[in-house]
Amino acid sequence: MASRSEQFSAAVARQPDNELFHFSLAQALAAEGRGAEAVPHYEFCVAKKADWMMPRILLGKLFAQLGRRPEAKPLLEAALRLALEQQHEDPERELRSLLADLS
Repeated sequence: MASRSEQFSAAVARQPDNELFHFSLAQALAAEGRGAEAVPHYEFCVAKKADWMMPRILLGKLFAQLGRRPEAKPLLEAALRLALEQQHEDPERELRSLLADLS
């Protein structure tokens, strides 16, 4: 049986402009411990939708885990702005904590 990342990789190959398939592939890759491979898929999602908070949060966290803290901070700051605009209180609290840890 194919892994989740293999399933979503096939979906991305069939529909390369589908940001939801890229997002799901990135999540599957990260869950499999393949974070570096997830990065371009999260980046695709960030570029595709300016108001999509979750890929910014997950990519920012992933960058922090990969030791790429300078790249993490602007993503998490952008996600915080979106959380405030969209009135998402739980992500706002989490993002404030993440950003405090990066400082």
